[in-house]
Amino acid sequence: MIRFSAAAKRYPGGLEALRGVTLEIADGEMVAITGHSGAGKSTLLKLAAGIESATSGTVLVQGQNLGALGESALAILRRRVGFVFQEHRLLFDRNAFENVALPLHISGFSRHEAARRVRAALDKVGLLGREKAMPVALSGGEQQRLCIARAIVNRPMMLIADEPTGNLDADYAGAIVDLFMSFHQVGVTVLLSTHDEASLGRLRCRRVTLAGGTMVEEGGA
Repeated sequence: MIRFSAAAKRYPGGLEALRGVTLEIADGEMVAITGHSGAGKSTLLKLAAGIESATSGTVLVQGQNLGALGESALAILRRRVGFVFQEHRLLFDRNAFENVALPLHISGFSRHEAARRVRAALDKVGLLGREKAMPVALSGGEQQRLCIARAIVNRPMMLIADEPTGNLDADYAGAIVDLFMSFHQVGVTVLLSTHDEASLGRLRCRRVTLAGGTMVEEGGA
């Protein structure tokens, strides 16, 4: 479970990205965070993943107060969270296989087990035949799928995605939404942000709307 209790985030210079957000996300639930650019969506996702810490209030993941964890404990937690960033953050000097394998090498997996997991992740996102391709040779939709493969290769308890369909055409965006729903259907907790109305219409999950860093609306699909 993820629990935000009056969580706020203030950046240097006085920018309040989040103000007093209280929200619970159950294990295995899928939630879409919506709102215009600058509403606080990315900040909320980074707090949930332990990438950033709340300035005030609390963020609990599986009962652990992220603000009270040391860096080593946070690093262990982050390995259980798959994060798809808004900017791809692919390594363009490494092929698709090597990009997906990187988190496993950091976690200390053997070469054999890493290779098995990488191929399974690439197969899940439909890129098994492109494992030797360099990112520059992949389309925008394929690059996004590669990012998703990298996020799931550690078999995370939680999958978080920041605007995963933001730069894709309608067909690719629909396929990416379907992919996230397939992870949810097998029990993965999925938290994603989007302002794309077509994607929202395709998602069958709870929606939370942010505006100016505050939660203004919550409802079903």
